[in-house]
Amino acid sequence: MLNAVSPIDGRYQRQTAALADYFSEYALIRYRVFVEIQYFIALCNFSLPQLQEFDSLKFDELNDVFENFSPDDAEIIKNIEKVTNHDVKAVEYFLKEKFDALGIERFKEFIHFGLTSQDINNTAIPISIKHAISDVYLPVFMQIVEELNVLGQEWMNVPLLAKTHGQPASPTLLGKEFMVFSERLNNELATLRHCHQHLKAKFGGATGNFNAHHVAYPDYDWEYFGNHFVGEYLGLERHKYTTQIAHYDDLAALFHCLSRINTILIDLCRDIWAYISMDYFKQKAVEGEVGSSAMPHKVNPIDFENAEGNFGMANAIFGHLAEKLPISRLQRDLTDSTVLRNVGVPFGHTLIALKSILRGFGKLVLNEEKIREDLESNWMVVAEAIQTVLRREGYEQPYEALKALTRGKSKVGRAEIHRFIDELNVTDAIKSELKAISPHNYVGIWQ
Repeated sequence: MLNAVSPIDGRYQRQTAALADYFSEYALIRYRVFVEIQYFIALCNFSLPQLQEFDSLKFDELNDVFENFSPDDAEIIKNIEKVTNHDVKAVEYFLKEKFDALGIERFKEFIHFGLTSQDINNTAIPISIKHAISDVYLPVFMQIVEELNVLGQEWMNVPLLAKTHGQPASPTLLGKEFMVFSERLNNELATLRHCHQHLKAKFGGATGNFNAHHVAYPDYDWEYFGNHFVGEYLGLERHKYTTQIAHYDDLAALFHCLSRINTILIDLCRDIWAYISMDYFKQKAVEGEVGSSAMPHKVNPIDFENAEGNFGMANAIFGHLAEKLPISRLQRDLTDSTVLRNVGVPFGHTLIALKSILRGFGKLVLNEEKIREDLESNWMVVAEAIQTVLRREGYEQPYEALKALTRGKSKVGRAEIHRFIDELNVTDAIKSELKAISPHNYVGIWQ
């Protein structure tokens, strides 16, 4: 791994290894084999005259070719590709050799029958993305959401000095601030699940019109076949109108959604980084780790910084995929092919970032003493509360009175606030009500 060009396959390979089953060259070849085999089986079940004698008991043997597909099989296909200079055609020739070995060679011309390469690529790739999201991405993402919920409930009763524009503001609750991110992520999760469940595929021959299928079997309903095959055999939805390639609008929507999720998490990382810098959180020191090569005392917030950087890398690539893929000259150009080979890269950076956040969560130690200290040092934040009660009581120009007391002042403590209240022309009951307000309890409501 020391010679890897990409950190995904080098420095961070242990963290991203699970994605290899979905986005590696081996995985792409394996998914192509899956689609070709399922297509042949579907043709047999479509009662084409030349396939009616095919023994359906052989379906299991064909599926075994995919189920037992190995790296050695992929190498065979790559060696065929060295001759054909065409990756999908190499898969077809590999399967024809398998048909020879299984004694069903007379049916092998129905492998890839009437199809173009993109019928295979534009089904194999969405399936791999769909599986990667279900099997790898969502489990880690849901850990983030669950941890936010746990921390949110654990710290729901911890008053926190808010900072708006970086300045002390009306207090809030630490737990609620974490639940803000939980809600944002859950909102995007609903969109992600929709995109994930409705991934589409192009399947219709060279330019999407089933030309070859129709000319060979004009009495068969090929549109019905295509819809049924893509839906029932592959678990995708079929685009009705396409060129030679998918128009990728569904993938663009998916990548935009994933990018928005990453952006929310960048926001979370920056907030936690700021809380650590304010000493609201301390971090557990890990035995053997070094925070700085020169300063032995440091425990840096590297997990949240690492996450932010990797989310940024992921979003740059998700953004390019979403912008580039829906654009193709006329009925097709090849720009989508080379771009799609990088689809696993942003997933890799995203996965690294998600795991970094989880590590960071595990190191956080709440420093309630510092939080209380900051609240106690910023009594001016109850000015909003006082002037609002005074408004209720019809007091003349309460906002202006509190502004004169607090605006731009470096220190306004409990004594100054209570002295101000004592001088107000209000009843003793109202003064008692106002004096009961403090930065520690002026936190609103949260259920």
